[in-house]
Amino acid sequence: MVNRLARSLLAFGLASAQVAATAAVVSAAPDIEDRLAALPGVRIISEATSGTARTFVLGIEQPADHRKPRGQKFEQRFSLLHKAEAKPMVLHTSGYHLSGTVSASEPARLVDGNQISVEQRFFAPSRPSPADWDDLTIWQAANDHHRIVTAFKKIYGAKWLSTGASKGGMTSIYHRRFFPRDVDATIAYVAPNDVVNDRDVYGEFIRDVGDDPSCNRRLEGVQRQVLQHRDEFVARLEAKGYTYGQFGGAHRALEVLVLDTPFTFWQYGTQDQCALVPGAGASVDDLWTFIDRTVGFDFYTDAGVAPYETYYYQAGTQLGWPEADESAVRDLLRHPGSSVPRTMVPDSIRFPRFDRRAMADIDRWVRHQGSRLLFVNGENDPWSAEPFTLGRGTRDSLSFTVPGGNHGANIARLPEADRATATAAVLRWAGVSSAPAAALAVDEGPDSLDALRARRG
Repeated sequence: MVNRLARSLLAFGLASAQVAATAAVVSAAPDIEDRLAALPGVRIISEATSGTARTFVLGIEQPADHRKPRGQKFEQRFSLLHKAEAKPMVLHTSGYHLSGTVSASEPARLVDGNQISVEQRFFAPSRPSPADWDDLTIWQAANDHHRIVTAFKKIYGAKWLSTGASKGGMTSIYHRRFFPRDVDATIAYVAPNDVVNDRDVYGEFIRDVGDDPSCNRRLEGVQRQVLQHRDEFVARLEAKGYTYGQFGGAHRALEVLVLDTPFTFWQYGTQDQCALVPGAGASVDDLWTFIDRTVGFDFYTDAGVAPYETYYYQAGTQLGWPEADESAVRDLLRHPGSSVPRTMVPDSIRFPRFDRRAMADIDRWVRHQGSRLLFVNGENDPWSAEPFTLGRGTRDSLSFTVPGGNHGANIARLPEADRATATAAVLRWAGVSSAPAAALAVDEGPDSLDALRARRG
């Protein structure tokens, strides 16, 4: 009896010691801030919270040219939304500047995961100084993302997804092309695939898009009326203090804006907004209001395009761009052929010869070697006129289109059956059994025109 009691007390003491030791190990586990600070080349710029998540704006030292890793360096900004190290990680490639708000993308919400959002190289301030623009290629950017993934997998060991919308979606596919094993799957939203730059269908798409052909004819009428009143428009623009040195004058800028109007209307708008398109004989005031609401006069100025010179450089050297449809206003143009990337980039930045092989290579990879890819496009979005297409060699991949959708198309806006299929694929790829109820809520409609225009991507 005494021996049994002694053994019981000894066992209880050992168990208590083990619990205490485990608690000590847990309490001694490094905080995420400490783990981030310990990553080579990573700098914590700021920290905050978002609900129960912790958020960080970070910088990482990157080679300006990954072929010369010991050469010039620059700091690339990115953000981290941290929930738990054991949860999945979503690599969100913006393709543009880093957003001022750290918020979860749709895939991150679906898997209740962490998220890293990356500012694209050469978007200020993530730019080498001095900048050699020859270092701005999709391969160099893919290497930026690869180095971030490699560093953060030391902390986040669960499944990784990548995602992005528009240019960000393109960027996520380019990253997978060069580093297919960095992440387990990719969800790309409204990502154009301009395989052959001088053979596109954007103009034809815009002339016929939507349910009511008269809407497109009225948009063409708006284009003509604005140019017929060009002097009044230019006078108003100059009175606002806008400058147009990059465009070579306000008249040339106005023509680029006018040519972009139908494209931008369908990119950000909806079929219902056709009722807002002015008809024949509209006043200058009505035309001004419609154009400013639909396209935005402030974007087609020196101050408006300067932040996007990096995008236009990429479009003019590798990505390709939609050819402007001049057919409805050709007789009214003074500067035909101006709506091209070169117009938007300072002359001080040299344009190399357009690389026709870059997008063809990406397209071949998607069709013949791509795996675990999910594409979501909008039926009425001009950028979806030339989408990524799955091929015989593409494995475990899906492609969906939101009926009547614009550049805000996402999984939540898909028809119910497609939405369920897409969601199940994302959860499976992430190794997650179910999505939070809030993440499955049906999105009732497209983003507001102003919200979409603010993204510009």
